[in-house]
Amino acid sequence: MTPLEIRNSVHTLQQQNLSLREIARVLKLSRNTVRRIVREPKNRLDGTTAVRDEGVHKRLGEVYARAQGNAVRMSQILQEENGKQVAYSTLTRWVRDADLRASLKRSGQYHFEPGQEMQHDTSPHKLEVAGKRVVAQCAGLTLAYSRRLFICYYPRFTRFEAKDFLVRAAQFMDGTCPRCVIDNTSVMVAGGAGCDAVFAPEMAAFARALGFHFMAHRVNNPDRKARIERPFAWIENNFLPGRSFSSFDDLNAQALKWCLEVANVKPKRSLGMAPEAAYVMEKPYLRALPSVLPAVYEVLDRVVDLYGFVSVDTNRYSTPERLVGKQVTVYKHYASVEIHYKHSLVASHPRLVGVRDARNTLPGHHTIPQRKAREPSLQAQLLSAQGGVLEAYVKALVKHLNGRGTRALNRLLQMQRTYPAQPFLGALEQALKYGLFDLTRVQTLVLRHVAGDFFAMGEHDNEGDAQDQ
Repeated sequence: MTPLEIRNSVHTLQQQNLSLREIARVLKLSRNTVRRIVREPKNRLDGTTAVRDEGVHKRLGEVYARAQGNAVRMSQILQEENGKQVAYSTLTRWVRDADLRASLKRSGQYHFEPGQEMQHDTSPHKLEVAGKRVVAQCAGLTLAYSRRLFICYYPRFTRFEAKDFLVRAAQFMDGTCPRCVIDNTSVMVAGGAGCDAVFAPEMAAFARALGFHFMAHRVNNPDRKARIERPFAWIENNFLPGRSFSSFDDLNAQALKWCLEVANVKPKRSLGMAPEAAYVMEKPYLRALPSVLPAVYEVLDRVVDLYGFVSVDTNRYSTPERLVGKQVTVYKHYASVEIHYKHSLVASHPRLVGVRDARNTLPGHHTIPQRKAREPSLQAQLLSAQGGVLEAYVKALVKHLNGRGTRALNRLLQMQRTYPAQPFLGALEQALKYGLFDLTRVQTLVLRHVAGDFFAMGEHDNEGDAQDQ
């Protein structure tokens, strides 16, 4: 609000017939401000913008508490209960004059030397992966001096994912600072808070292997790590909109590209340069990474189920069938799952990330059971041994019948032993040609072939019959 002295000066110069342009130049005000002051009613020249109602003023503290400090709601309560309509600007001025609201604290600043500190935090982001809406954890780390930023997304963020992220971030920065400021997350902190925080031994040891130590800021003081707090809103409003992701690997590949091509090359006013340019000056002060980085994995004991799978994070991975019911050791890496039996690697799977209740089966692990070919019956073997048309007819007959066809083969074997070979085989050849497998009709066909030959009486037989008579 324009001070009373300035408003009086504007009106005084106006009475001296000075133009708005000249008044603005003399008082160093904008012409719009001068116009607004000139249009003000004269009763504002004495410093009172509204007549203060003492009854309303006495209730101000009680109404402020009921409305929980909301000036709009205060105005509604006063109008409903006192019939007084107070302008919003007037009401907020009354609240300030009565010191009902705590005065704002001066914002502090933190200054860091190159290579002195890095800051780490996580934030949940809603995004779409493979056409499915998910809430992913965005982990971020920045160098406090140069503001160089690195981010990576995970379906969840446990100590396993935290170790993987810290290794990736250290490789991206090609070094570490001696101190990493974090909040009081239970992922890193085992007990206490702030300066009394006790860090989980495995996380503290992992940080030492990378050349730094953790420091937790005091509770409700996120400004202590504002270097990493501030970029999360930028990530949500700049990186995520208008992008599609087929998997978490695709998501992190695009996030890395965004860090290299957008986040770290955009000049920052507070730096006077881009983070990538400031990083060039900070790089010599970073602690070098060890020649061998600490491995990130979890060791799990599993028993292979009756279907030949082991379960890891709700997903199932196949093993050779010979290991069903056996206990195996599973090494879970971020990108792979390795299964060992008696200290020997028996299977290596790509790890399923961002999915649940899925299966991964390697070729050759679960073979489809094959039926053992049945041996032909004794009757079929006896008939087929002669080869030729008889063997072909037996194969066609067995294929046509259900089961092994033992009864039909017995009958065919009896016919083969009863009738002459040439008529019998001739009848089978004709039956096979027309697909005739009814043995009664086949027998009729055989009889037609042998009629007049097989049943004809010889001359000696006729003479014997005459003598008998």
